[in-house]
Amino acid sequence: MNTSQNPRRDWLKKMAFSVGAIAVAPTALWASTVEQAQRNNQKFLYKNTVFDEFTPPKFPDLSTVKARLVWNENPYGPSKLAAKAFQEGVWDGNHYSWSSLGSLVQKIADKEGVTPDHIMMGPGSSDLLEKTALVLFQDGGNVISADPSYMSLVSVAKAAGGSWKAIKLTADYQHDLDAMEAAIDEDTKLVYITNPNNPTATLTDTEKLKDFCRRVSDKVPVFVDEAYLELAPEGLDASMAPLVAEGKDVFVTRTFSKIHGMAGLRMGYMLGKKESLEAINEITRGGMGITGPTIDAASASMDDSEYLTMCKEKIKEAREHTTAYLDSKGFDYMPSSTNFIIFPIDMEGDVFLEKIYDKSVVVRAFKFWDQNWCRVSMGTMEEMKYFTDAIDDILV
Repeated sequence: MNTSQNPRRDWLKKMAFSVGAIAVAPTALWASTVEQAQRNNQKFLYKNTVFDEFTPPKFPDLSTVKARLVWNENPYGPSKLAAKAFQEGVWDGNHYSWSSLGSLVQKIADKEGVTPDHIMMGPGSSDLLEKTALVLFQDGGNVISADPSYMSLVSVAKAAGGSWKAIKLTADYQHDLDAMEAAIDEDTKLVYITNPNNPTATLTDTEKLKDFCRRVSDKVPVFVDEAYLELAPEGLDASMAPLVAEGKDVFVTRTFSKIHGMAGLRMGYMLGKKESLEAINEITRGGMGITGPTIDAASASMDDSEYLTMCKEKIKEAREHTTAYLDSKGFDYMPSSTNFIIFPIDMEGDVFLEKIYDKSVVVRAFKFWDQNWCRVSMGTMEEMKYFTDAIDDILV
């Protein structure tokens, strides 16, 4: 990584956290973002060249909706063990939590088969995606990722002065690894892969991806965002994390926001080469934004395998119930390996959102490949029934 001192880098040190808001606004800012888009008569909340998100109607108080199916949250978490650990951790809130963070890092290192200096912690994985982009693209360059793709890293790379090469998914909705490799040029700073992909929920073949990462990381770093992988059928057996232990220039991120049900508590981590993580830490320290109680909750949640298994099974049941419904109605949805499903809709996305919001069901709508899409998160079975009833009224 190029970490030489220059004016852009000095600016990035000051602006590291504010730039991240361009990519993914926290829940507290989402409603105001929607309101501003409405005032400006924006059809699209975000426009990303090949992948756009429709502006929803006035955003409701989410505590009042019947089905909160918008941000791919786990409706069952956090576990009771994690909640208890969080509550007890509050009483140590007068102390800095470096010791407990170090213990969690060691616990993660043991799980992942790496040493602690291959781990960087952060308040969620998006924070780590953005910090990586800030470091790598401070002097320009391009990032290669899927069309469509999770935009957090890409948006910050563009804001920092980089550019985006979008490579359309294959006909079976996997990353087009051959095309991505062919797109690498002398200005490429990073290849970014989300697996399972967001917003498509689709998984790329494990062995093909592993071979790709091994070869391509000798030319340019490869970043594999595995936020949803623990919910996929293969689980962590499909992870690229072993490549970090092999010494490959590969980043892997995980989050406690999904299967652990801790989206509001903010915890994630990144695996990578020691030198690469040190370069990021020169600009912004990864562990600074994590609270002690969150550290305690994350550690307890890692030990609660029974609860994590229950969450995965219940989300699978909701996914199978929803895909069975979509099959019965003739919707050509993408095959999902995680806790959301995306399917095409024959209606403008903003109109669709207005209609489904009126039924107190909150989802998201996108436009890419000249098609409008609904992305629905998996909630409880009751929430999914509200969703399918709404779709019956609006689209069937």
